[in-house]
Amino acid sequence: MATTKEKSDKYIEAVGRRKTAIARARITPGARTAVTVNSKDINDYFVTEPLRVTALEPFLKVTLPTQFTITIVVSGGGIAGQATAVRHAISRALVEYDHELRTPLKKEGFLKRDQRAKERRKPGFVKARKRKQWSKR
Repeated sequence: MATTKEKSDKYIEAVGRRKTAIARARITPGARTAVTVNSKDINDYFVTEPLRVTALEPFLKVTLPTQFTITIVVSGGGIAGQATAVRHAISRALVEYDHELRTPLKKEGFLKRDQRAKERRKPGFVKARKRKQWSKR
């Protein structure tokens, strides 16, 4: 049991989700901030600036004296859903690290899982709610 306690002191892990994307984030206090996503630098994984800003928004909203090394494993969904899942996971990990950060992160809505997802297609329909055009004759 002592080994699990030592392991939890080294890093904090949290899971974030959006649509079908799942992100596992591990934050470790370090000398400088370094973010890797699926063994790539965040700039190489999220190629556009809005996606990088979305993923790292929790750090922009709160001020922390500590620097972190962040390792993220993300799978499923599209690139935008993955960026939002990463934001959710980082926010949850930061709250585990310091409970005082809960209020500003919750106010921004980063701790809430965005449950919106594509609705399933029903039989006899073209899409989830779109029907074929009705013809009287």
